Amino acid sequence: MAITVTESAAGHIQNALAKRGSGVGLRVGVKQVGCAGLAYTYDYADEVKADDHLFEAHGVKLLVDPKSLPFIDGSVLDFTRDMFKEGFKFTNPQVKDQCGCGESFSV
Repeated sequence: MAITVTESAAGHIQNALAKRGSGVGLRVGVKQVGCAGLAYTYDYADEVKADDHLFEAHGVKLLVDPKSLPFIDGSVLDFTRDMFKEGFKFTNPQVKDQCGCGESFSV
């Protein structure tokens, strides 16, 4: 099982942790919500929990809880900017359906 982190995402994580002044990495996961069923979650982590799956790339750590990993395994985490918004973006090969606004998905 693996999640890939792009250089852009890693740079954003490093900058955010530096501004925060603490933290070990970015915790990502999924929660049940929305019209399609699941949505991605992001939070900066101050510790690595005993059951976390840990991925490291470009000098940053990505932490995933064991319940979320099956839903995002094989994904690529990127950080994108366009004219109107910026944020983390998953490219998830497991997504079977997505709501119209793109906020929730199903596998």
